[in-house]
Amino acid sequence: MSYFIILWGCLMIGTLGIGGFFMFRKFLKQLPKEDGKSDMYWQYYYIEQTKHMWEEPQLQLLEEFVAPVPELFRDVAKQTIAGKIGEVALTKNADEITREIMIEGYIVGTPKRDHRFLRKLLKEKNIDVEPYEHFFDLSKKDYRDNWEKRYKEQNKQEKTR
Repeated sequence: MSYFIILWGCLMIGTLGIGGFFMFRKFLKQLPKEDGKSDMYWQYYYIEQTKHMWEEPQLQLLEEFVAPVPELFRDVAKQTIAGKIGEVALTKNADEITREIMIEGYIVGTPKRDHRFLRKLLKEKNIDVEPYEHFFDLSKKDYRDNWEKRYKEQNKQEKTR
């Protein structure tokens, strides 16, 4: 009986620890950054500003992007990726969300480990990955310093061309 109580206690502590970890991550996203706004604020802002640009094919592609994410976390992942896609669309002053904008937003908004899935998905859809290779180098979770600054500089250079 004492082993059962010890096992139950370890299970409860582990479950509370995992839940606390995810709650803490959500809390960190709500903290204001240097500009006084949080990551969650900007995410909602970009989604709201680009809501009218989304059409059915883009929404279906977004569903395919988040397909490997466990169903419990899929809505959060979809919102995060849609926010990054919206940011890319607004940066490029686009009138609509295109497949190219979606792929770019997905690449720069997701961890490096998810890029293998994207490459596989693009190959299945017969989409050439070559035009997007430089975005893989600028990836957020590449753990390189100043990735965001380099990404914004590259966008400015593309606009001036």
